[in-house]
Amino acid sequence: MTTSAAARTALDLTSDLPVAGLEDLYRDLHRHPELSLREHRTAGKLAERLTDAGFETAEGVGGTGVVGRLANGDGPTVLLRADMDALPVPEATGLPYASATDGVMHACGHDLHVTWLAGAAAALARGRDTWRGTLLVVGQPAEETGQGAQRMLADGLYERFGRPDVLLGQHAAPGPAGLYPHAPGLIMSAATDVDIVVHGKGGHGSRPEATVDPVVTAAYLVTRLQTVVSREVAAGESAVLTVGRIEAGTRHNIIPGEARIALNLRTQSEAVRQRMLAAIRRIAQGECLAAGCPREPDVTLGNTFPVTVNDADTDRTVAAVHGEVFGAGTVFDPGPAMGSEDFPELSLNSAIPYSYWFVTTTPADVWDRSPGDTLAEKLAAVPSNHSPHFAPDPATVAPGVRTLVSGALALLSPA
Repeated sequence: MTTSAAARTALDLTSDLPVAGLEDLYRDLHRHPELSLREHRTAGKLAERLTDAGFETAEGVGGTGVVGRLANGDGPTVLLRADMDALPVPEATGLPYASATDGVMHACGHDLHVTWLAGAAAALARGRDTWRGTLLVVGQPAEETGQGAQRMLADGLYERFGRPDVLLGQHAAPGPAGLYPHAPGLIMSAATDVDIVVHGKGGHGSRPEATVDPVVTAAYLVTRLQTVVSREVAAGESAVLTVGRIEAGTRHNIIPGEARIALNLRTQSEAVRQRMLAAIRRIAQGECLAAGCPREPDVTLGNTFPVTVNDADTDRTVAAVHGEVFGAGTVFDPGPAMGSEDFPELSLNSAIPYSYWFVTTTPADVWDRSPGDTLAEKLAAVPSNHSPHFAPDPATVAPGVRTLVSGALALLSPA
């Protein structure tokens, strides 16, 4: 379907969206967040809507994943994906529909993603006389831990429901509501979790000379690790190293036997990733040797996320239809973000082309009163993903449905 025809059809199919009902779904999902691989209620809500819309629906794919399939004649198979999991973040938004689960929050917008997917699936099903092909609608668990896409694939996602010809995904992001950033190439970075255990020799706090204090060594290590990006990565490369957790000890007067440090790396090339990992291992070993630790530190790699690199032609097609639907100036290339996703796992090492984009969701009043004169200054001031204050505007429910509907129509065959 041409982009102009897709844009017109998308506007027609979404002109009578049940906006109030979709916003109610969004608020309900936000109030009942579920952690990775525990998204049972969320999956049930999505499956119910897909079944009602006429999709062949399966639950429990890859644990808690949901798949809806709607075959509608000859044409390409287009997969639409939304992640479903929440985060272990205590909510501080003060919203009337704030999380009812202590210590758990939809702090990354996945409740909005599921709502967008449910609305788009229903709209495309109602308008099936306008397109030909097959829709695969995927509610994916465990994006936050990097497990969900791989688990669904291992459970036979494509063998059971058909291999798609193209993948589409989107993500809520901070920014004045009404923008749809696209990049025809690298759009998100790779991520790698690293755990370090520093081994010391425990003892009484009154006799440090009889111990090897792993807390002091860990403190030196945390400080020294800050030089990895600033002194070992070329200025033209982008990389981030974050120490997200440091743990040691049980009481004030006990020098513990070990200290644990958790790191997260963000990189945009495999060469930089390997250079950083080598530096981390070298620095950890060096600090432990200097401190006289009884053994070398343990350095273990944890969850990893690949780079997200859009297929240029696919993304240009989707960006073009979004520009027609939402108007001039709403679509732009923000350059690659340092955030990460497991969505590219569904592409089977880029064997399947995909387009992944952002939908800005900051409420207008929050954006307007945030300090700063430039876009970058305001972005630094408003609540972002993973913040306990992250609260997307429910008014972005309808636009987020239109992005998926128009993107899918641009890739499906016309009726």
